[in-house]
Amino acid sequence: MFFVLSKVVWFVLSPVNLAILLALLAALLAFTRFARAARWLGVASLGFLALMAFSPLPRLVMWPLENRFPQQPAEKGPVTGIIILGGAIGVARGDVVLTSAAARMTKAVELARLHPQAKIVFTGGAANLISPVTKTESDGASVLFEGLGLPRERILLEDKSRNTRENALFTKQLVDPKPGERWLLVTSAWHMPRSMGVFRKAGFAVEAFPVDYLTEEKASEFVRVSGRAPRGLMIADDGFKEWVGLVAYRLAGYTDALFPGP
Repeated sequence: MFFVLSKVVWFVLSPVNLAILLALLAALLAFTRFARAARWLGVASLGFLALMAFSPLPRLVMWPLENRFPQQPAEKGPVTGIIILGGAIGVARGDVVLTSAAARMTKAVELARLHPQAKIVFTGGAANLISPVTKTESDGASVLFEGLGLPRERILLEDKSRNTRENALFTKQLVDPKPGERWLLVTSAWHMPRSMGVFRKAGFAVEAFPVDYLTEEKASEFVRVSGRAPRGLMIADDGFKEWVGLVAYRLAGYTDALFPGP
């Protein structure tokens, strides 16, 4: 129920979707006795969309998420296993497709080569709500990792999870971690606070290894205007979604804190 509800609610609350839905509503009301209100609603929706596309606001929303867990040296060892969260890969027409979060996959390969004894664990099924599942993210990960030269015997695939909570629960069942082992958790920096909170709640001690940064550390992030609307909208979508996710997961009891930290 939580999975279905989260998909439906976010479809409406996504900044880009919300602006479009408001604009559509304004267009419909324009032919009724609420025409004046429709004009104001249309202007508001367009202004909101422009704010998300070009202003520094999306990066300001994203910045504290990405700074919550610091980066660490990739060479630091020893490492028992490397866990990569889904959300960066898929399969289309029989070939691997990487999303904008591809750094999760490329960094995983780098870490695997730096730590040749570590297990490589990819967790990700299919988060489809309506369309049928033909290939999971794990199918794509298997093709990618083996194609890049990682031995099949090092790779463990968890292909049932649909969200971050299930990533943690099913991965723990799969690897059965032991005290004293060192497991790295690889996901986008903006997704790391919720991910760490979920794994902690599941009783799986992991170390954060954030990648896929969308903001810089410098102060210019707070004043810089975005020159590309699609990128600004993407950052807004990811950032606001993550804050909503943090609140929802905490209310549902899936994380150990509202804003998990180191």
